[in-house]
Amino acid sequence: MTRPLCFLASRAEPAAADAEYASVLTHTGLGAEQLVRVRLEQGERPGALTEYAGLILGGSPFTVSTPEADKSSIQRDVEHALAELLDEVVAQDVPFLGLCYGIGVVGRWGGGVVDGRHAEDTAAVTISLTDEGLTDPLLVGMPAQFQAYVGHKEACTELPPGAVVLATSSACPVQMYRFAPRAYVTQFHPEMDAEAVRLRIEVYAHAGYFPPDEVAEVIERTARADVAPAHRVLRAFADLAAAAPPGLTGRDASPGTQPSR
Repeated sequence: MTRPLCFLASRAEPAAADAEYASVLTHTGLGAEQLVRVRLEQGERPGALTEYAGLILGGSPFTVSTPEADKSSIQRDVEHALAELLDEVVAQDVPFLGLCYGIGVVGRWGGGVVDGRHAEDTAAVTISLTDEGLTDPLLVGMPAQFQAYVGHKEACTELPPGAVVLATSSACPVQMYRFAPRAYVTQFHPEMDAEAVRLRIEVYAHAGYFPPDEVAEVIERTARADVAPAHRVLRAFADLAAAAPPGLTGRDASPGTQPSR
């Protein structure tokens, strides 16, 4: 990879932030010099997107459906910065992968509906690829069904115009979609393994994802899952970004559509 990927982070909790970055490094197969971390919650910004082969947006305790008046100034700044970046991602056809928080950010930015109707408890669930997912360049070779970790207070209930659903689950109809030729979001967490989800559970024990007195039970039920196939999404994205010619327009890129805004 001649240019690094950029990892956009917004977790303020040091243990969760560092573990998330480590997990993405592991499952993309990249070294730290190939995955530049930008801490959006600390006011950092990535600069010119031409410096990067692509962007990965990590998860976050933020929820975009929180009323604006109730959001912290940090959350509002992060979401404003991400909206500007997404304009550039689509205009410049930059490879993009948003994890969990990304589906909320992109859904709201792109004109979809994000709310709490399809929230999921912290667990490993069965993800099923749609017909479009089975043939998507990022997901070719993935099993039609696989286990992945979820845990979210909001989800996409109406897609942004032009987006294509690639994966679903029984409780959450939109688990992954493509919104531009090489731009994707997942509701599930392809970066998390059992150790990563255990740490996340402990860090966010009082964040409203589950009753705090159920921490041990949530850790026990998630530890049994085999989520290895889900990790392949990250390595496939790193490979896709490395192979993508810079500056390609949507008309010349791999199949996909762009949301109208």
